Amino acid sequence: MKITSLIARILLGIVFLVFGLNKFHAFIPQGPMPTGAAGQFMGALFSTHYIMAVGLFEVVGGLLLLINKYVPLALCLLAPIIVNILLTGTLLTHMALPSGIVVAILWILVYSRVRSAFAGIYQAKTAA
Repeated sequence: MKITSLIARILLGIVFLVFGLNKFHAFIPQGPMPTGAAGQFMGALFSTHYIMAVGLFEVVGGLLLLINKYVPLALCLLAPIIVNILLTGTLLTHMALPSGIVVAILWILVYSRVRSAFAGIYQAKTAA
């Protein structure tokens, strides 16, 4: 399991670093914008530059995973992005769903290695 989570951490780091940097300078060719609600959603992300904030979180999370520092923080930064990829793939355009499933599986594999860092959030607090 140690080797599996190491490979998953490196792959997840590379994916988010590359695609995060691509949001700042488009070096990966992109197809046409989707139509309908998916196109409107993407248009809003680009026109408001919200996509740059998403790219920043992707780059930071990817770098933290690659240098193996603050891995739980990196997972916290990337989790909402992965949820958004999955929701976009499910509700708006099915093209994003396969990649969302892959990064979600990689995230779970990395999480399984550092889950003890998240132990505090799974404990019920008693009223003081």
